Amino acid sequence: FADRRVREAIARAIDMEAIHTKVMRGLSANAGIITAPGVHGYTKELDTRLPFDLAKAKALLAEAGYPNGFEVTLSCPNDRYINDESICQAITSMLGRAGIKVNLRSQTKSIHFQELQNKQQDFYMLGWGGAITDAQTTLWPVLRSKDDKTGNGSFNYGRYVNPKLDALIDAAGVEMNAQKRRELIRQALAEHNAQVHHVPLHRQMIPWAMRKNVNVVHRADNRLEARWVRID
Repeated sequence: FADRRVREAIARAIDMEAIHTKVMRGLSANAGIITAPGVHGYTKELDTRLPFDLAKAKALLAEAGYPNGFEVTLSCPNDRYINDESICQAITSMLGRAGIKVNLRSQTKSIHFQELQNKQQDFYMLGWGGAITDAQTTLWPVLRSKDDKTGNGSFNYGRYVNPKLDALIDAAGVEMNAQKRRELIRQALAEHNAQVHHVPLHRQMIPWAMRKNVNVVHRADNRLEARWVRID
């Protein structure tokens, strides 16, 4: 994974459209960037996935010195995200077609995230979201390199280090001019994508069901507000 070509090969070997239609039954939005629409600093033009290209993935692996692929364990929770285990099963099969033998380690979230904290896994599934309205709440904890003094990079479980990315993230964190700050965030996200530090998958959707005479406002953060419920 230290070789960018390997990371790009993995991204290109994953057919997210198949996961979107078959695993998620259309209830997901394929992502090309690690932040979501509505988050300050989101950049639409960067939100494009590397195209699914199995032949290109195999060629990249060969260039990186793995013409016959390699073997790796994929750590995945089975009770944290929507269809998390099924997604990882699909990815395991897809990467297998590129020549990467994936051993799926699927387990409860309490064990999964404890192992990530202990740096016991190299290849893993991680989701990020919640009531987040600014890109910095993803840039500092997830994308930046680990900094024990500030606590930034605590969720950069792969422990990659990119000084250029760090500088952009830190600059965005203190820039007071809104326009300049948006540009710094855009550059940070562009650098992150260019190096394929993570392979974005999708944004999950959580549908709500209710009786015909009940009307509820479905908040973006998935929280139920009783004052916004109307029964006709």
